Amino acid sequence: MLYTYKDLKKQLYSDYHIKKAISDGKIYKVSNGIYSETPSVHPLAVIAKKYPLAILTLDSAFYIHSLTDVIPQKTYLAVKRTASRRCKNPDIVFLYSQNKYLNLGKTEMIYEGVTVNIYNKERMLIELVRNKRSMGFDYYKEIIASYRKIVDKLDILNIEEYSSSFNKEEYIFRTIQEEVF
Repeated sequence: MLYTYKDLKKQLYSDYHIKKAISDGKIYKVSNGIYSETPSVHPLAVIAKKYPLAILTLDSAFYIHSLTDVIPQKTYLAVKRTASRRCKNPDIVFLYSQNKYLNLGKTEMIYEGVTVNIYNKERMLIELVRNKRSMGFDYYKEIIASYRKIVDKLDILNIEEYSSSFNKEEYIFRTIQEEVF
């Protein structure tokens, strides 16, 4: 189980007790402000605890949804535009989103035993088309090919709803029809 500093402060009451528990091996500091009962913790568990409102997106979500076999070099998180916490970790990229777009397609998923917020495959298809120009051609085509294999499992109504929420609605939906369906 993971704890924030605030959680431990409520349970152990003081910095002294927290330091004592760490020195006695009862808890372990696994990241700044994050503690665990075990010395080894999945990196996504730490991210989910540190940023509970963030949603996995882009390369991270494509990989977790098994749409690509390219292991992402960074973790991509969608957060609301007004998020005050800036990330100093170079392995995490915050993508700031307007509130009206942020929760479209948000779902919880268990990945390697860790519950994470992630966009569903339909929303990720929209994100794929929206970010087409910033991706490598081969990478884009690999993910499109993965979508073609699962096209019968996708919820078309969700795709229509999500695409209608964004600017360039016609471009997004036309591109999806031409390249996936």
